[in-house]
Amino acid sequence: MSRTTSITISPSISDYFMNAVGDALHARKIEASAAASHYLVGVLCDYAHPSEDNESAFSRPLAFQLHDALEASGVTRFRRLRALGDGVLYGVGFFGGHVDLRGIDRGYVIRVGATAYDNASAMMRTPGQRATHDVLSELADRFEQFVEVLNEVADGAIAQAAQGQRGLLKLYERWLRTGSSRIAEELGARGLVATRGKEGVH
Repeated sequence: MSRTTSITISPSISDYFMNAVGDALHARKIEASAAASHYLVGVLCDYAHPSEDNESAFSRPLAFQLHDALEASGVTRFRRLRALGDGVLYGVGFFGGHVDLRGIDRGYVIRVGATAYDNASAMMRTPGQRATHDVLSELADRFEQFVEVLNEVADGAIAQAAQGQRGLLKLYERWLRTGSSRIAEELGARGLVATRGKEGVH
């Protein structure tokens, strides 16, 4: 799954994503703690500079990855669980259309991501300790909402990067897959009205 998505050049990529996440939370009317907002920015920054440590969450079957993470112990278990949560969040959030096209059940993928974060969160508590709020438990509890936030960030980045006829075609194809109001607005700003069915784009 390719991660190469053009974005507007910013003096600081973290500043760019901080603004993008803030705008996306506002657009989707989603409230999040400051810790969760910063965590989302961190995930986006990490995947903007791909490395072997953050390879695609979909490079192996998710069930196998979750099983392997849960079978591990100590720091390795925590690291694998959190990495799986991050990878699923980013993969579905930024490339949800590709996940759908490959026939993977979106609900199942979201459950795997939430489960990974939930188990990582549980490791931060000592036995018998009452459940307390932490950023990983917030991500687990509201995983699907945060996927929507990254969908919005991706739509904004793609809209800004789209140039020429080919770029407009990619925008329209993404709108067909996602029904994104953000993409529809961008098409409208360029004088095109997106409609489904035989009429296409006007």
